[in-house]
Amino acid sequence: MEVSLTSVIYLIIVLLLAWFYDFINGMNDCANSIATTVSTRALKPHQAVILAATLNIIGAFITTEVAKTIGKGIVEPQFVSGLVLVCALIGTNLWAFSATHAGIPISITHSLVGGIIGSAVAAKGFKVINFRNITKIIIAMGVSPLLGFLSGLMLMVLISWLFRSYAPNKINKHFKNLQILSASFMALSHGMNDTQNAMGIITATLVSLGFISEFKVPTWVILGSALFMGLGTLFGGWRVIKTMGMKIVKLHPPHGFSAETSAALVIIIASLLGIPISTTHVISTSIMGVGSMQKISAVKWGIVFHIVLTWIFTIPGAAFLSAITYKILSLIFQSM
Repeated sequence: MEVSLTSVIYLIIVLLLAWFYDFINGMNDCANSIATTVSTRALKPHQAVILAATLNIIGAFITTEVAKTIGKGIVEPQFVSGLVLVCALIGTNLWAFSATHAGIPISITHSLVGGIIGSAVAAKGFKVINFRNITKIIIAMGVSPLLGFLSGLMLMVLISWLFRSYAPNKINKHFKNLQILSASFMALSHGMNDTQNAMGIITATLVSLGFISEFKVPTWVILGSALFMGLGTLFGGWRVIKTMGMKIVKLHPPHGFSAETSAALVIIIASLLGIPISTTHVISTSIMGVGSMQKISAVKWGIVFHIVLTWIFTIPGAAFLSAITYKILSLIFQSM
């Protein structure tokens, strides 16, 4: 199949932006996998980062259902162009990088959803949006944090009951070891869901530009996306780790284990269903759930409030940046 030089240039730009997005995603969301483990000293920071990076990569190969939703479920495929996807990624990366630099654990997934919506609407209007799938994503945006909170709380209640006769020091010692497993589980689930985002938008680009005829994620796209996610995790988002692991609530090993395990279960189920949820939302509320088991005042609700505000503004914020980017680049190309 013959493709033009312009198509090749667009593809290269999308690859660079999509894999930079993956890198930022790994920086920001590595906290989701390892913050509680570092906070409870179950692992040293460098050990936790390497573990998270490795399992993020493995998780990317398990399913591509979320990639299909991102690539062809948000905007009607026939309206997707190379410029729309480039601007979506620029807006997404601007929003995600700003939040990561500020140490705010945002949803990188919802940043991309907002970015795609913003550039597509700027290009063709609201008629191109698949409102049915957007509605599902928004519902999941509200339900998944609630499930994270409840599952974290319930698992913590169960653990507290099962180990009620054990001395606290003995419990902490056992759960420090178990936290390595729960952190691994969380990192794997993160790779299953969040790595799919770049995979979806790259595959959509390959289809729209004529490089492939059907939406099927190539192996090299999976591998590249996984590797850049892993590199971002290795680089580490240490400010976000501090927020997630230390500022929301003081954690002990049983709390970290409960938060990671319950959050990972919610994320894996969503990934298999092809729903691009926020791993940040789920692990954050799982931490709140296990923290509220101690007492409601144990959770630092002021910090939680600021995080929730960021969640609310992520989709419109990223959409605005990508829409502005599209308008600017369109004007530049028209004048050339």
